[in-house]
Amino acid sequence: MRATPDLSAALWRKSSYSGGQQGDVCVEVADGVPALVPVRNSKTPLTPVLAFAPDVWGAFVAALKNGTTPAA
Repeated sequence: MRATPDLSAALWRKSSYSGGQQGDVCVEVADGVPALVPVRNSKTPLTPVLAFAPDVWGAFVAALKNGTTPAA
């Protein structure tokens, strides 16, 4: 397992599909991290971050857009 880089200065953006109401659960992604796609829950930003390889994250997002289930 490789260590996640320091993300303290990461710029996080919320998913365009996250709700706009107070208290909604939002997925946030940090851009600009080489060879990694960090993902977190905006309601608990200090908990551990999930980190995906860009190709794996891309396949996951594509599957969601197509309405299919990502392969395991």
